[in-house]
Parts: sequence; C-alpha cells; structure tokens
Amino acid sequence: MKPTDFAYHLTTYLSKYLPGVTGASHNTICSYRDTFSLLLRFCSEVKAMKVEKITLETLQKPLIDEFMTWIETGRGCSISTRNQRLAAIHAFFRYVQLEEPGCLFLCQQILAIPMKRSASKSIHYLTLEAIKTILKAPDTTRFIGRRDIVLLSLMYDTGARVQEIADLTVADARLNSPPTIKITGKGNKSRLVPLMTPTAKLLDQYISEHDLQSVACGSYPLFQNRSRRKLTRAGIAYILDKYVEEARRVHPELIPKVVSPHTFRHSKAMHLLQSGVNLIYIRDLLGHVSIKTTEVYARVDSMMKRMALENAYQATSPEELPVWQQNRDLLKWLQDLGR
Repeated sequence: MKPTDFAYHLTTYLSKYLPGVTGASHNTICSYRDTFSLLLRFCSEVKAMKVEKITLETLQKPLIDEFMTWIETGRGCSISTRNQRLAAIHAFFRYVQLEEPGCLFLCQQILAIPMKRSASKSIHYLTLEAIKTILKAPDTTRFIGRRDIVLLSLMYDTGARVQEIADLTVADARLNSPPTIKITGKGNKSRLVPLMTPTAKLLDQYISEHDLQSVACGSYPLFQNRSRRKLTRAGIAYILDKYVEEARRVHPELIPKVVSPHTFRHSKAMHLLQSGVNLIYIRDLLGHVSIKTTEVYARVDSMMKRMALENAYQATSPEELPVWQQNRDLLKWLQDLGR
C-alpha cells in the first residue's frame, strides 16, 4: 500500500526535521508525537476515518477545529493543554507549507486558527521560611535523606525546571571556585548557573559519598533512584511531596495546599526579585528566552509594588479629618432629625 503524503511528511517531520534541523529536545518531539497520536485517534474513533487513508487534504480547518473542541470537552483537558496541542499542529503545517507549496492555502487556513484565551493563573510561591522548613525535613543521617537534601537545595538554588534537574549529569557540576552547574533546558539550550557556597559544599559531599569524581562517571545521572537510573519528573515530585507533608505537620501555617517542583522555581525568582536582583539576571538564571516572561514575577509581587508606591508618594491629603463628633449641638440636631 502506497503511503499517503500526510504519512510521509509526518514521519519525516518527527524523525528527521525536528531532531536534525531544529535541534528539538526529546521531550518536545514526544509532545508533538503525542499530539498527532491524539489527532489520529480522534479521526478514527470520533470521525470513523481510516487512519491509513488520511491525507493532507483530509485535514481541513473544520476538522482541526472539531479536534480542538474534542480535546477540551471529550478529554476534559485545560485550555493551556488545548493550546499546546494547537501549537504542535501549527508547527507541523509551517513545515508542510515549505515542503508542499500546493498546500499553501490549506496550511494558512490551519495556521489562522487562534489560540484560545484563558484567565491568567496566579503564581504560587513559598516564603523563605517555608523553603527552610521543607529543607529541614530530610533525615540527613540516612543515605536517601542526604541525596534528597542535595536534590531539593539544588532545585531551589538554581531555579531549574524539574526536567532540567532530572537530566543533570555528574559532568555538569563544576565545583572549583567559582562553583557553577550547567543546565540544559528547552531546545537543548545550555546555561551556566552559579552555585551558592552552602549548596556547592553539599553537592561536593554528595559526589564524594557516591564516588562519582572519576572522569568515567561524568555521564552518569547526578541524581539516581534505587535502580541506579536517573530520577524521573514523577520521582522528583514524589520526593518533594514527601517532605512537604512532613513540613506541613510541623508548620501548617507556612505550607500551602499545593506545592510542586515548579513552586520552587517560582519561589527562587520571587525571592531574588524581592532582594533587588535585576530582572535581566533572573531571566538568565531561569533560562527564559524573553524578558517578558520574567516580568510576570514583577507584576505578581504586591510587596514590591507597595514599596515602590510608598517611595514615590507625595503627601497631598490632610493627615487627619476634623473631629466633628466634638460638636455636641450638631450631633444632637442629627439625632433629633431622625425622630
């Protein structure tokens, strides 16, 4: 059976173009693959179409619109997930319009499908006292506890994404003065993040205890599970949840209901901002492409807004109002007026 143009272009896009031309990360490729797996499932189960007969011409704008609605209503996904799936479809059809100029109009129709607006979510972050309480929870007399305190300290100190922490290797850590760690983020882009002295000492002790100093161990995962494999995102979230629960039992007033690994990232950004660190440096630390992404923290921080307003405040109103209650005659007249 001859493959369709859609099958050919999708295979080439996922297996050659994304990894070889754009240098997309493994996670990005998997996300795009999952999007088209869902699209094929929708065409098969909901639209009763044969997957092997789907062509580019089959994927008209109305069909993609129905698919977007199905993601929200049929699967109960959030608007952000719906937009993520649409972004993957947009990226594919940008590729197709270059490979198949005859499909240019079809591609432009699909590219014209807008992202759906949603209410912006509030950023949840922890106070410095809450962070300290969580970091005190691991039992450092135990082997696992010592690994976990290094893991959580590094998560907060670097403000890294959970996948970036999971992907760290021993070679990424440079503990000579000044200590730094190389973090590889979205799009396989790397950045050097300075480590504070306490965290660097913890990491040095951890590497020594696990005998990871040799060159041969450079490619080993920095944080491993019991099977000597690298920790997954779910594994890191499980570790964090365990210590969050312990911290909540000690200081329930400090720990909110939901604390995720990304909360540590938000917390680091907010604490740096509150300490007066320039947004440019915070952007570089977090690995944001645009300063606009980092500016969300400045919009959230009500304490800094209040401080800025108080510093710029010029008194224009009288400091106090006249005490009219002292006028007994007026007070008596008002009371008699209502009788």
